Amino acid sequence: MELTALPAFTDNYIWMLSVGRDALVVDPGEAEPVIAALRERDLHLRGILVTHHHGDHVGGIDALRPWLKDGQGQVWGPASERIPAPFTPLSEGQHVSLLGLDFEVLEVPGHTAGHIAFVLRQPGGGQAPMLFCGDTLFSGGCGRLFEGTPAQMQASLARFAALPAETRVCCTHEYTLSNLRFAREIEPDNRALAEYQTWCEAQRAQGQPTLPSRVGLELQINPFLRCTEPSVQAAARRHTSFSPTQRPRPGEAPQDLPPESLAVFAALRQWKNDYR
Repeated sequence: MELTALPAFTDNYIWMLSVGRDALVVDPGEAEPVIAALRERDLHLRGILVTHHHGDHVGGIDALRPWLKDGQGQVWGPASERIPAPFTPLSEGQHVSLLGLDFEVLEVPGHTAGHIAFVLRQPGGGQAPMLFCGDTLFSGGCGRLFEGTPAQMQASLARFAALPAETRVCCTHEYTLSNLRFAREIEPDNRALAEYQTWCEAQRAQGQPTLPSRVGLELQINPFLRCTEPSVQAAARRHTSFSPTQRPRPGEAPQDLPPESLAVFAALRQWKNDYR
């Protein structure tokens, strides 16, 4: 099995998984990079997985339909979002079996209301698990809240944080260096963060992606996963005054996090929105 990040637009990645001569892609906002890869590697497209409805994730679907092998390939996407039809709707806990692999569906609202993610827990061949998280989690950051609430996004990120540390995080944007500059504002003394930033700068200087990341690494360097850390809380308080008054609805936020964690998360997200 081979995992490939196909660059698209200015900073998107379309993820391609291939097993033998069969392939699937995740979030094809553009068709051209996928078609080029299929031709170059002589691959058959067997399926398309979609995490949410934004155009830079679904824009290439219709142009790729003729490439779905013998017309038997399918498109799978979130049940409650506007995905180009026809597609197979997916909800929490469902599974997609494709290329001999089992993808579990997680509902992770926040960036959009119906956003889903795909977890490949057992890739086989001794490979680490994979998380296709769309625009919910980025390396060093998280997605903007276009349709969801801070409590929903924090709950979604907590689900990712609970995955095995070695899980590969397949984000869909090359936002890493920008995110890490913001993270260093929050935790300038975080050694793991400084080392990771150096590595990422070297990767980008060589024209290489910084992704996939790993869950264990994100827990060390991503401020949006570290809202209970005193250093992160202190930085949020220095930037803006807040009190933990925002109370999530039942089931909307992790029950094992103190209320202040949500206030910190909301403050960080607003800070990042305005950060330049």
